[in-house]
Amino acid sequence: MEYEPVIGLEVHIQLSTKTKIFCSCSTDFGANPNTHTCPVCLGMPGVLPVLNKKVVEYAVKLGLALNCDINKFSRFARKNYFYPDLPKGYQISQYELPILENGFVEIETDDGYKKITLERIHMEEDAGKTIHKADGSYVDLNRTGVPLLEIVSNPVMHTPKEASEYLKAIRKTVRYLGICDGNMEEGSMRCDANISIRPKGQTKLGTKAELKNMNSFKHVEKALSYEIERQTAIIEDGDKIIQETRLWDEKNQITKSMRTKEDAFEYRYFPDPDLVPILIDDNYINQIKNDMPELPKAKYERFVREYSLKEDDARILTDEKHLADYFEEACKIHNNPTAIANWILTEMLGALNKENKTIEDSLIKPNQIAKLVKLIDNNTISGKIGKSVFAQMYKTGDEPEKIVKEKGLTQITDTGKLENIVDEVIKNNEKAVENYKSGKKNTIGFFVGQVMKATKGKANPKIVNELLIKKLEEI
Repeated sequence: MEYEPVIGLEVHIQLSTKTKIFCSCSTDFGANPNTHTCPVCLGMPGVLPVLNKKVVEYAVKLGLALNCDINKFSRFARKNYFYPDLPKGYQISQYELPILENGFVEIETDDGYKKITLERIHMEEDAGKTIHKADGSYVDLNRTGVPLLEIVSNPVMHTPKEASEYLKAIRKTVRYLGICDGNMEEGSMRCDANISIRPKGQTKLGTKAELKNMNSFKHVEKALSYEIERQTAIIEDGDKIIQETRLWDEKNQITKSMRTKEDAFEYRYFPDPDLVPILIDDNYINQIKNDMPELPKAKYERFVREYSLKEDDARILTDEKHLADYFEEACKIHNNPTAIANWILTEMLGALNKENKTIEDSLIKPNQIAKLVKLIDNNTISGKIGKSVFAQMYKTGDEPEKIVKEKGLTQITDTGKLENIVDEVIKNNEKAVENYKSGKKNTIGFFVGQVMKATKGKANPKIVNELLIKKLEEI
């Protein structure tokens, strides 16, 4: 029998606010354990939480970007459970009245675009972090109270690849909005996956397993692929799937049982009595709407339309906002978008990827890459020389004009000077001349190479070609 996987994802994003959701403690990552805490986030008796307005603003921004219904009345609730890194014994979250509902995320598949529908997005506070060591377990409460948005999809994905693409689309969107850095390795974007399988053609959902501990797109794909195989084997052996939470074991590339799955009612949700409901009006929503940045898909479509870029090139350039901004800044300096895109995508990203760096780490500024392309376009240097100039720029951050001047790399365009070199090359390669005369016209490439060698790559290729053809035809 053929089985169909059914996948839904719960994605938590840590918001890039300066302070926590209900207190003024810093949200900076990497501080010494338990130094970014106060009586409010530690849950001390007698303290009261106060909502960080920026969290609501970021939630509305995401709702607008993901086509959600924005609820003008929403409310916080207490989610009760006991764990060492949850000092209050409950988490402040949202339950029956979340700030955002419905909406969708569009992903690209082999069959075109597909809408992944959303159930809800709600605000909540993060828990702390338990660190297990050989001599015991430790709790760091710096993360307690860091604001989160939980994005809950409907179970409408059917392949690990779709789940991975959905995650990438979420990450790209929140980074464009500037509300989260999307760093899965540091935990600022985390994903839990609910997966079940059912006979193909059946509409009833099977028993699901929840997968945790996946901190990269590859891990999500691998964990889901393994789980599909595991569940299929269990059903084909005549056994039943147990509803449980499982952890992804990266070392052994398998999922392991963690605990039987809790149902929502076991959390004993009830409205938080210390926090008033959140009221949002149209004016507030419109203010945020007017401040929205251009989103990835719109930017991609504009790059293809305005700059006449190939679709694949536009897709890569708009994958990261910083890269898209870099490209546009360069185009303001010199109007040759195709050439600028080629230098960024080939030379720049090639060099950065080797060192596992991003465009933000590059010593070459947008105006410098534009100047380099301009030097090639106006025949000051050749494209080949341009590559060596780029290599020096990448190491030092120096201006291209400075490098060209110091190293004497200016292109030779003096026809008289080049004519003498061409004559010398023809004179010293009689056999190649005979080949050309016999009809082997591609021998011209050999001659060009010899001239470029003699001029250390400085000769203008167009002038060289014209001179060679003229002189060889005369012979």
